[in-house]
Amino acid sequence: MRQERSTRWAAYGRYGLVVLVTLAPVQNGAASAGGHYNAFRSAVAVACGLALLWRRGPWWLAPVVTTAAAGVWGWPMLPLLLLALFDLAAVRRVRAAVACSAAALAGNAVLHPTVSLWSTQQYGSTLFLLLAVVGGLWMGSRRRLVEALHAQVEHLRTERDLREQAARMEERSAIAAEMHDVLAHRLSLIALHTGVLATRKDALPDAVVERLALLRTASTDALTDLRDVLGALRTDAPPATDRPAPVLRDVEEMIGQARAAGQAVDPTVVGSPEQAPAAHRLAVYRLVQEALTNARKHAADVPVRVRIDYGPPATLIEVTNPPGAHLRGAPAVASGFGLIGLRERVEALGGHLDAGPGGAGAWRLAARIPHPVTEQNGPLT
Repeated sequence: MRQERSTRWAAYGRYGLVVLVTLAPVQNGAASAGGHYNAFRSAVAVACGLALLWRRGPWWLAPVVTTAAAGVWGWPMLPLLLLALFDLAAVRRVRAAVACSAAALAGNAVLHPTVSLWSTQQYGSTLFLLLAVVGGLWMGSRRRLVEALHAQVEHLRTERDLREQAARMEERSAIAAEMHDVLAHRLSLIALHTGVLATRKDALPDAVVERLALLRTASTDALTDLRDVLGALRTDAPPATDRPAPVLRDVEEMIGQARAAGQAVDPTVVGSPEQAPAAHRLAVYRLVQEALTNARKHAADVPVRVRIDYGPPATLIEVTNPPGAHLRGAPAVASGFGLIGLRERVEALGGHLDAGPGGAGAWRLAARIPHPVTEQNGPLT
């Protein structure tokens, strides 16, 4: 929008400049014709101005018309020729600009107009022609530089959008892989136990045996469907070394490892992890891990407060830390793609994530993930 506005104002300025440099030879031609504005010179000056304003015409039209006018009448038509030369140099037509300058000077040398380009000052007109060409070259280079910078900014913006989209897709794939492992483990346990019970069908009623067979079949089919739906989202590339395996790891163990590495962590845990669904526990692990990693990078010398509430009715995570000694008074830095993936994970579970300055230069990461309605009646196992 800003570029379009500046381009529009530049076009308005050019129109005004063309009108001004056209009025001067028109007035001069009228004065030479005894005050009559319908003189031939005035008509030629108007034609030159219209040629300069007609941007969709052939590129050679304005230079040829203004060169002929300056070659016949000299200095009164020189401003129109300078504009034409400026336009030629701006689009890298330097040879054409030099040829037009030479033609106008040669025309004055042959025709000897009243105010010749050679008569006012020695080499004066040549200097003006040279300045017009140099100014056009500079303006053309500047315009191309600005266009290149705008294109680069747009490319960087597009690249960042693609990287954010890739981060979201990567996080979705990680969620699918984790839930595949967790759910496959639980479904395999159900199939195993039902199979063990089915081997003792002599001691069980026929209705129970039939139900056990149906349950075993259903769990086996569920494992197959889960492998088809979620297993297809796995990537063939090996997992990154800084990402934990997709299992239900203990957050307290991770905090203990951070403390052993010299990081000051003050945890507060409300409730038991078993009260939250497996997807929530995986999200808690990822959130705390990302928050502690960021704190080690940007504020390794300050304590980190970690609060986890497993609910119900919602799983709450809050991690805060004051600014580091080397960052006090510095502006907050925009978050990277790790937080984009975490936000995608939390939103996929129906929650929301807030990450940013928390006052007095501190950094705060907070997430709320509501429990499913069907899981609010009792603890989960």
